[in-house]
Amino acid sequence: MNEKIYDAIVVGSGHAGCEACLALARTGNKTLLLTLNLDSIAFLACNPSIGGTSKGQLVSEVDALGGEIGINADKTTIQLRMLNEGKGVAVQSLRAQVDKNLYHIEMKKTLENTENLDIKQAEAKQILVEDGKVCGLITTQGEKFLCKVVVLACGVYLNSKIFVGEFTENTGPNGFKASNNLTQNLIDLGFEIRRFKTGTPMRVHKDSINFNALEIQPGEENLQRFSFLTTKGYKNLESCYLAYTNPTTHEIIKQNLEKFPMYSGEIVGVGPRYCPSIETKIMRFQDKDRHQLFVEPESLSTKEMYMQGLSTSAPVYLQEEILHSIKGFENAKIMRDAYAIEYDCINSQDLFPTLQFKKILGLYTAGQINGTSGYEEAAAQGIIAGINANLYLKNRPQLVLKRSDGYIGVLIDDLVTKGTNEPYRMMTSRAEYRLILRQDNADLRLTEIGYNVGLASKKRYQKLLKKKKDIQKLSEELSLSIKPDRLNNFLTLNNEPTTEVSCTVKNLIKRNNITLKKISEYFDIFKNYDEDVIKQVNIQVKYEGYIQKQLDLIEKMKDEESLTLPLNLDYSQIKGLRLEAIQKLNDVKPLNIGQATRISGISPADINVLIVYLKANKLRM
Repeated sequence: MNEKIYDAIVVGSGHAGCEACLALARTGNKTLLLTLNLDSIAFLACNPSIGGTSKGQLVSEVDALGGEIGINADKTTIQLRMLNEGKGVAVQSLRAQVDKNLYHIEMKKTLENTENLDIKQAEAKQILVEDGKVCGLITTQGEKFLCKVVVLACGVYLNSKIFVGEFTENTGPNGFKASNNLTQNLIDLGFEIRRFKTGTPMRVHKDSINFNALEIQPGEENLQRFSFLTTKGYKNLESCYLAYTNPTTHEIIKQNLEKFPMYSGEIVGVGPRYCPSIETKIMRFQDKDRHQLFVEPESLSTKEMYMQGLSTSAPVYLQEEILHSIKGFENAKIMRDAYAIEYDCINSQDLFPTLQFKKILGLYTAGQINGTSGYEEAAAQGIIAGINANLYLKNRPQLVLKRSDGYIGVLIDDLVTKGTNEPYRMMTSRAEYRLILRQDNADLRLTEIGYNVGLASKKRYQKLLKKKKDIQKLSEELSLSIKPDRLNNFLTLNNEPTTEVSCTVKNLIKRNNITLKKISEYFDIFKNYDEDVIKQVNIQVKYEGYIQKQLDLIEKMKDEESLTLPLNLDYSQIKGLRLEAIQKLNDVKPLNIGQATRISGISPADINVLIVYLKANKLRM
């Protein structure tokens, strides 16, 4: 058998796999990317969009660390919108409709032109382990690769099976080949395997839709981009549309429930709570007489339109009946049928917060194999797995992002500490420090970390340092005072009460209808600062009190995080812990008291016992 030697091997070329292999190769490791099909690299199997509520934050955080998803999304955007713009900055998120075909092409091109990275179409069959460490991998065709690190980013391809009514087929998304040979190896290595389910709606021919019956959703101009390196502007090239189901649609589904695999018992996998099939929505929310659908272009090179919100496992004839009952789609032609897909994934509590498997050194997992859903969640895990795999190879301390560092920290902490019994989706409500963890300041929070681990470039880091310096300098200039005779007309124009005394710029910003940008434009001041610097300073001043409260909470949390727990600690030997606490602590192996407090079923009394134990042991030392 011909043996080939690499530092690292990444299995899977979806959004997790792409970020992982780029992170490894860009930090100087000879890396191999194995993919079932070269045409599935960065494939957008479901919605042709990047970002969205809380997901936009993840994309910009990956970018800030030195990742690729934001750059690629910016290259391929055909429509851009800022979600929740009418709400506070804490929940505003960028969402881009991207060109599905171009996205794949551009990412594949990036991978092919990356130094230290080889790409091979092959299926992984067995991970080789020696003395508790990864030492290689064998493919189904008998090729053997030696390596010290493996990152599994298998997506929904492990023993995947699609359902369309009574029809089933053991295949991956969009007809791509499934990975049918790795699951048993994972079980043998000690992973707990679970069965999850997701799905995708039908694609409809654009010319068969009556757009006059739909609500148009145009893009927005002059928005920030995902990547902090993107300097070119963009042009909205397409629009999205809104449609709605109706009582007729609902009745068709209710009268045919036994024909849906979800209800006939054919599907055993657990589906996503926050992105359910249309049949699940209608049965779960029977008080609603309509559900919103988003009609979205897939690419500039095709007339396929994506029917977001109409995911289903219905038989083909019933899919047509459902679609034709919707206003604007009476004569619509389905180009690709909707389907549900089941797949194997692991119990994410089998992982450390570094995304390394607890039982084997050098084995990392990222993406939907960890029980998550979404491109953005996958990319976030991929870059962390890639970074930590590189640090492992270089014998450097692993990177663990805290919940106060970013949405990525929240995502991974939730997975490894709480676990998930259904496909996990990131939401702003999961982040307790979301005012601090905004999309606009991801570079200020994470780029230095990316630079220190060797991934973010020097150019990116120097750009960050300049931005920080400008923010500091502009903040100091806010003490500038403006006299009433110059100020009152400006206040009147912005529906603010006039004043008889001078007012500093900082105090002006704190008024509801005033922003630093408005002040700068009206009084022709602060012209030497970039718009993103002005935006940052404006947010820092306007939300000053709320930001300080969250910073105080973060400081309190740091005290708990600093109390570290040994990984080899046997909790059954600690007197005073309840039986449930012993079992869960031994399963999760928390890194510190902070993580222990977030384990479901661990009580404040258990935490006190742990703290007393730590202090007693320190005294004995």
